[in-house]
Amino acid sequence: MRRAGLGDGASGNYVASGYSVYEEENEHLQEGLRAKVSALKSLSIDIGTEVKYQNKMLDDMDTDFDSTGGLLGATIGRVKQLSRGSQTKLLCYMLLFCLFVFFVLYWFIKLR
Repeated sequence: MRRAGLGDGASGNYVASGYSVYEEENEHLQEGLRAKVSALKSLSIDIGTEVKYQNKMLDDMDTDFDSTGGLLGATIGRVKQLSRGSQTKLLCYMLLFCLFVFFVLYWFIKLR
């Protein structure tokens, strides 16, 4: 008595067809994996490009802040030098004028 699938003719076809089904499924899964890897690669390249751009922008901002800090430091130095001299009266008038302008602008904006 022969069992199903253990004969000369039928077993080769059954095994070969089962093997090709698994082979096709593996190829299909490989294609899906290739597509996902490709998408991840392009995403990581885009992230790298964005990081380089952001680092360049931060470096530019750091340079701008340094130059602004230097300018502000020089201005404060001049104001200190002005206050040390005999022109303290002029400095007080300038400060009062700035406060007056501030309050006038505040009042004008508040009325709108």
